[in-house]
Amino acid sequence: MKSMAWQSSSRLVQTVQGVCRAPPLLQSYVHTTAPFAPISAQLLQQRQRRNRFSTSARRSATELVKAAPEIDFSKFRATPARIVPASPAYFSGSPKFIDHLLNLERILAKYASLPTVAPSEAPRMAWFKLAQFRDFVGENVPTKKYKNLIKILHRLNRIDPALAPEEVRETLNKFLRPGNPYANKPAPAVVDEFGRARGKGKRKTASAVVYLVEGEGEVLVNGKNIVEVFPRVHDRESALWALRCTQRLDKYNVWATVHGGGTTGQAEAITLAVARALLVHEPALKPVLRKAGVITVDARRVERKKPGHRKARKMPTWVKR
Repeated sequence: MKSMAWQSSSRLVQTVQGVCRAPPLLQSYVHTTAPFAPISAQLLQQRQRRNRFSTSARRSATELVKAAPEIDFSKFRATPARIVPASPAYFSGSPKFIDHLLNLERILAKYASLPTVAPSEAPRMAWFKLAQFRDFVGENVPTKKYKNLIKILHRLNRIDPALAPEEVRETLNKFLRPGNPYANKPAPAVVDEFGRARGKGKRKTASAVVYLVEGEGEVLVNGKNIVEVFPRVHDRESALWALRCTQRLDKYNVWATVHGGGTTGQAEAITLAVARALLVHEPALKPVLRKAGVITVDARRVERKKPGHRKARKMPTWVKR
């Protein structure tokens, strides 16, 4: 019991010592907040001043704060809550291209009921090429999307020219290439004063120029007989197939100059040149020559060799073991 009393008394002493060591502000707070400490007149005046200042501040705050005016819902939606872009495709990857596409689709839906003509009878139009259209729009338009736009242009171009509205014409003219490439047509070939018709043909890397004149069927290639230049019968028949299929072998003489390529390419180049020269003499043979396939240009070329390949596509032999 004595030990417990001594401990409690020591704790009381430590508490009193801590209060005595506290700063003067804390001591004044302890003295003023003591239950039996008298309040001085100076402290009472300070409290009255604080109360007066707080009440005056509350009054001024209530006077400054006013109620919000009543909302007029008739004008509430007059101004948008955010900036609305002018183009509906503003947030897409290619807004300018989509704007043109939407405009064409709108015009097509508007005039879809107008009569149309056959594609062969429609006016021939030189549309923008893909590179030119990308420069015109200023965007990297994919090839597939550009082809879809060209389809709509072809459909609008098929509207009967006599009934086509002005809006359709103005829209189509925006997509035309500068200048008219179809207006610059080459002068038609004619027979010269010596009775010769000139024709030119190409195949692969070979190029041939042929002069065709009425005669007994003599054929010279680079100043030599055709048998010397083309030992194979297939090449000789291929070179003169335009005359053979029209039964004109004994009616015309052929003087051909050919260079580049191999024997097959040179023979097929002469075929095209002879057919074109024959059309100058007899334009009525065009359907027969077209059916024989001798005035159709064959644009095929040899595919280039690739690195790591034996040829264009052949790969080296691979053995696992």
